[in-house]
Amino acid sequence: MAVATGAKSRVIGLLDADDASEGSICEGIPEEACKDVPRNFALNVANGMCTKTAEQLASPGVVLPLLLTTVGAPIGLAGALEPVRRGASLLPGLVVSGKMRAFERRKGFWVAAGLIQAAALVAIALVGAALAGAVAGVLVVVLLAIFSLASGAGSVAFGDVMGKTIVTRRRGRLLGLRGAAGGVITVGVGGVLVATLGPDASRGTFVALLLAAAALWVVGAWLFARTDEPPGAVAGGRSPLKEAHAGVRLLREVAGFRRFLLARGLLAVTEVAVPFYVLAASQEGVEASDLGAFLIASGAAAVVSNPVWGRVTDRASDRAVMTVAGSIGALAALLAAFLLIVESGSEAAYATVVFIAVVAQEGVRLGRKAYLVTAAPPGDRPLYVAVANTIIGIVMIALVLLGVIAELVGVSAAVGAVLALSLLGVAVTRRTPEPEDMVR
Repeated sequence: MAVATGAKSRVIGLLDADDASEGSICEGIPEEACKDVPRNFALNVANGMCTKTAEQLASPGVVLPLLLTTVGAPIGLAGALEPVRRGASLLPGLVVSGKMRAFERRKGFWVAAGLIQAAALVAIALVGAALAGAVAGVLVVVLLAIFSLASGAGSVAFGDVMGKTIVTRRRGRLLGLRGAAGGVITVGVGGVLVATLGPDASRGTFVALLLAAAALWVVGAWLFARTDEPPGAVAGGRSPLKEAHAGVRLLREVAGFRRFLLARGLLAVTEVAVPFYVLAASQEGVEASDLGAFLIASGAAAVVSNPVWGRVTDRASDRAVMTVAGSIGALAALLAAFLLIVESGSEAAYATVVFIAVVAQEGVRLGRKAYLVTAAPPGDRPLYVAVANTIIGIVMIALVLLGVIAELVGVSAAVGAVLALSLLGVAVTRRTPEPEDMVR
């Protein structure tokens, strides 16, 4: 009894006074995991700080394109980096979730994925140090695909482990702290890159960044391996084909899940909107040398918004968080459209648009993650996450069409499409059931 009382008091320390009711203690996790919540929370935040830093040091939006430019790779390969990263990271879920079901503890899947990501970054660093031209570019893209596939596999395990180790009322705050840490790093690393990485940057600079990122992934894997994960239900492993069949049955039988996926798919436009605002700024005459302001605005938005979104998610409806965040994303698109119409946007005006857009992006990301972890039945959580990731991966690839629109019709048309999809996503989200009602 003393042990149980001590465990409850430690968990209460994670809860605000208005949260610390008997009903909220250990809510949503196995009772035997209650005593480990504070330790697991701290380990998860530390893991997030390492991985978010690593993602910035090896960013496919900044560092890797500059690396390919330095080694003389074709520009088209640099343009393929971001679609490869987003698409590949969401596609392997069904394969992993089928295998994961045979294991009582799933943290090993994330640890293995983290080590693979570290190895991929070391390989990219070696390519950057030793090769040049198209060969170097192709190898970097292939290695990034391997990195992203491992990331996708790890995300399935992450959601399941979080669902067993972090109480419901602290999942939003956990994700918020991880995101805020990434935002701080974005500001710091972004400032360093803007100040030091010009057209004459040496290969050694990129190699150092990539090796540092790889080391952080190893540390992150070590931290995640120390998580005290209770055993979960073992329903037996399934082949990818059987898992796909189970996913189809899930889509057919659970209308609330279909509605959530539709809302999430439409709001995915918030994750690809920022580059179009940067393109709009360039079109309006903002100099390329001044675009570092957008990187700073992006990081600042993550720092400011993630703790707020985390607390709101823990206190309010996850669906409401997605709705409000999607509305803020629509506001950013509307402001960008206005600036294009009046043709008088400044660097500061477009940086403001980027800030608002990233606030929306972080809210949608945090809200939909918390929604699915809470809504999915614990025994089938890996399947729900895998199906969602696979479908949204396909949606992300389809959003490449926004780039085609920008190329053929103009940036203003792409911004208009972002606005329309955002508004539609908000409307659908409002009709999505609350998490606790999704499977009914």
